[in-house]
Amino acid sequence: MRLKQLISSLMVGAAAVMAFSSAAHAADMTGAGATFPYPIYAKWAESYKAATGNGLNYQSVGSGAGIKQIKAKTVDFGASDMPLSVADLDADGLMQFPAIMGGVVTVVNLEGITPGQMKLTGPVVADIYLGKITKWNDPAIVALNPGVKLPAEEITVVHRADGSGTSFLFTDFLSKTSAEFKTKIGASTAVKWIVGVGGKGNEGVAANVQRIKGSIGYVEWAYAKKNKMSHTQLKNKDGNFLQPDDEFFKAAAASAEWTKTPGFGVVLTDQAGKNSWPITGVSFILMHKSQADAAKGKEVIKFFDWAFKNGGAAATELDYVPLPASVVKLVQESWKANLKDASGKAIY
Repeated sequence: MRLKQLISSLMVGAAAVMAFSSAAHAADMTGAGATFPYPIYAKWAESYKAATGNGLNYQSVGSGAGIKQIKAKTVDFGASDMPLSVADLDADGLMQFPAIMGGVVTVVNLEGITPGQMKLTGPVVADIYLGKITKWNDPAIVALNPGVKLPAEEITVVHRADGSGTSFLFTDFLSKTSAEFKTKIGASTAVKWIVGVGGKGNEGVAANVQRIKGSIGYVEWAYAKKNKMSHTQLKNKDGNFLQPDDEFFKAAAASAEWTKTPGFGVVLTDQAGKNSWPITGVSFILMHKSQADAAKGKEVIKFFDWAFKNGGAAATELDYVPLPASVVKLVQESWKANLKDASGKAIY
């Protein structure tokens, strides 16, 4: 009899532990998409977990995959560095809001070339990705880099193999600076590349460039810094060659017209201004307007609300640009107006 009571007691105890564990994880969120903001989302998630006990499982799978997953309702939010049009948002009952801003940089693997030493322009990078410039000592590159010893080495182009918001920002910039690139390749998350090898995510492109001598690729600035890669200077719309820096990302973002852009769909590439980094971008969060699981929806909003209020220092440390307070207020207003539970009641 005592044995039966002991077993019964243990079973009740185990059930209680399981129930507690389930409750503890009930507020955990799932998100998927852009690799561009992954370093800061991971940092925010770590700090948020420590502060609240609630976790975030974010899959860094690329903007294209993130858009597919939120449309399929397999995650609580999607993330994309290419804004969706209002028509696309409406078609799937989605809303989007900006979460963070940052910069995309070109990186090279060339012996003897130090980080920031080489200068490139949009038209020259476009010709490299069009397969028109094939060697590092091409006259067009030499002309931009007097005094720099450039090898007679074949260029290996590295690009994204997956649907990518980073690719959108990169190809949008090249399309704005090269009419031929715009015609032959164009701007999108996924394009038909003419030359080169693919890598999955910012991580894959960074790994390929590090592995392949004579290569060039494009990654979010945090990946270049973390991996100690040789970035290049880029010429901006005002004709100035700049080194990537969060102050220059901020300068490009300063001209963003959030209130005049439906769905917050601001694109910050090739912005005017002497200090504007030419490939600056916004990373967006996608959520369903009607939240089937209101508790999860509320937790997602609480997470980003917390990040806007407490995550600025971490963002700056990783060379991202936090949203200005005025934009955060617009985002909060959009949450109130758009995100509802099954009964139509606002969840924020």
